Amino acid sequence: MSNDSTRKTIIVALGVCLVCSILVATAAVSLSGRQQANKKLDKIKNILIAGDLLEDNKDVEKIYKDKIKPEIVNLETGRIISKDQYNETLNVDDFDIKKVADDPEYGKRVPSDIDIALIKKMPKFMTIYEVKDMDQIEKYILPVYGYGLWSTLYGFLALDKDLKTVQGITFYEHGETPGLGGEVDNPRWKQLWKDKIAFDDDWNVKLTVIKGKVDASSPEAKYQVDGLSGSTLTTRGVDHLVKFWLSDNGYGPFLANQREGMYNE
Repeated sequence: MSNDSTRKTIIVALGVCLVCSILVATAAVSLSGRQQANKKLDKIKNILIAGDLLEDNKDVEKIYKDKIKPEIVNLETGRIISKDQYNETLNVDDFDIKKVADDPEYGKRVPSDIDIALIKKMPKFMTIYEVKDMDQIEKYILPVYGYGLWSTLYGFLALDKDLKTVQGITFYEHGETPGLGGEVDNPRWKQLWKDKIAFDDDWNVKLTVIKGKVDASSPEAKYQVDGLSGSTLTTRGVDHLVKFWLSDNGYGPFLANQREGMYNE
């Protein structure tokens, strides 16, 4: 082959690569908005699933708008912050747990001696979701996250207005093994959480994901959820993340404030 032919072949190949690169970049840019919208819609859907609010053939965004009131909570004080404290990072429309946890102002490191969820960093603030009916709070939907076997699981845990009874749980992001730890997505397993009791009479966290099956005759059964078959570490991870976020290191101060308001009504 002559040098001229070789040069032409290289030029053609480079031209094809350039055109393909432009097409891929254009597609990525054009689809990014749709991907973000789909991601937001999926998050809304999981909030509704946790709160047992999802209805077949119903507009997900309309249900969310009609039923859900998001608020931002200062986890250290347990108080809901006012809207005038909202900014680009702290707002209910674009709240990003990972971004806030990494922010030097709004995030913090979790000391290893209390980090049972193995998250290393956490937000100082968190968006929570109140389920409203005729201006009365019926449920609280709380974002939770923690490490399983292979990944960090992100999800939502819903509590009844009594602040004790679990109404649902779901995970919208994780990388656990399908058929094993990935069974956190199984609707039958998630249904086992409904009506379990999260705290004892002294408001100590009692909710536990056990290894194996719950003995229905046990007095502790009301606090226990079946473990994930064949996935001890994911089971332990879910148990630890729930305990962490319901404790004083997570939503404890917020729940205490809500109890105080409930008792003083």
